[in-house]
Amino acid sequence: MVHPERPMAVEVHHPQPVTVHSPAAPLVPVQPGAVPAVTSVVLPDGRVVTGYAIEPAKPEPVAVKPPVSRAAVNVALGGVGFLAVCGGLLLLTTFITALTALITQLITLAAVCFGGFVAVQIFKPTGDGKSGNTFHIRKAIFKRNHFNG
Repeated sequence: MVHPERPMAVEVHHPQPVTVHSPAAPLVPVQPGAVPAVTSVVLPDGRVVTGYAIEPAKPEPVAVKPPVSRAAVNVALGGVGFLAVCGGLLLLTTFITALTALITQLITLAAVCFGGFVAVQIFKPTGDGKSGNTFHIRKAIFKRNHFNG
């Protein structure tokens, strides 16, 4: 609090501009068109603050984007949809091809197993004690490469 009978000595400080030098690009001092006004403010406790009035920085106005036409949106969405359908069809044909190969291999495996079983049944000896090898095929008997019917 300042006592009214004892006036306080006021010390005035003048601001000094601070220059910052960037190593990438040196700053070139530019003289302002007009000298800004020096403003003094007396604080409630009696101190005086002197300085330049600084206007607050105003942000750049946001550029208004032009509206996107409905046709452009439809073309873009159509292109995305077309690519999605093409990718889906490619995956579907790949899946069908793989499934066909799997079924073919299973059929081949079954044929080989069944053929081996049939071959064992056909070519196993009958055990009747006769000489030569006898094989029963379609109710016909082949004995030593002669047809006995």
